[in-house]
Amino acid sequence: MIHINENFLKLKASYLFSDIAKRVSNYQEANPEQTIIKLGIGDVTEPLPKVCLEALHTAIDEMGKRETFHGYGPEQGYDFLREAIAKHDFQNRGANISADEIFVSDGSKCDSANFQEIFSEDIRIAIPDPVYPVYVDTNVMAGRTGENIDDRYENLVYLEATKDNNFSPALPTEPVDLIYLCYPNNPVGVTLNKE
Repeated sequence: MIHINENFLKLKASYLFSDIAKRVSNYQEANPEQTIIKLGIGDVTEPLPKVCLEALHTAIDEMGKRETFHGYGPEQGYDFLREAIAKHDFQNRGANISADEIFVSDGSKCDSANFQEIFSEDIRIAIPDPVYPVYVDTNVMAGRTGENIDDRYENLVYLEATKDNNFSPALPTEPVDLIYLCYPNNPVGVTLNKE
């Protein structure tokens, strides 16, 4: 008989971004005269620039012809893209990063979830608070936490990011196996300096 992963039952009832969307919608309804600039997930305020539209159309036309159709890309990403990223995002800034060190994926959310699967269930995790919810939720689903009590999961070490410490938490004072360092940290946008 197949069984469900009971760890999913520990997740809070709603996803943060669903809650934010509901709050924005309620606010708009109550305040129709207010102009709102949304900065939430997937919210944009401007149309795509012409250069992006042209690139999209070129790619669509390419995929519509047998002689230029190429199907799915390589698992690490197209070489031309990885080389461009290495050159323009790293090498031009003095970082010796080569194309074979770059992995192009479908997004950080799935990468964050997939990456933690290489570690055992019994490791101890430290996570900044606040932090992007996927870092917490994927570890809950993997069985690395206890129950959620007062909006905190047992067995996670929370690194407090507050206005008092400029949203840059101190390293944990207790032993942990894995620390999520997220900078710039979503949702606060803080970056760390070299020191």
